[in-house]
Amino acid sequence: MSQAFVRESEEQWLHEVQPTLNALIVYLTRENNGVRVYEQKSYIHPKHGREVHQMSNGLAYSKDAEGRWYIEW
Repeated sequence: MSQAFVRESEEQWLHEVQPTLNALIVYLTRENNGVRVYEQKSYIHPKHGREVHQMSNGLAYSKDAEGRWYIEW
């Protein structure tokens, strides 16, 4: 049987996305039904010192110590 019939979806989780801004943009655009998501600004978080990317979908994203993306609250 072909893998096309075995695999129901190609779902990917945010923490599985490669730790590059381009990979994040591709992932967010796909999750946004193909509507392009782009970076509006980036800054260093004052408490934890990590780079934060404010995106056009209204959310901000950072990478944890292992390089996995997460939503910044």
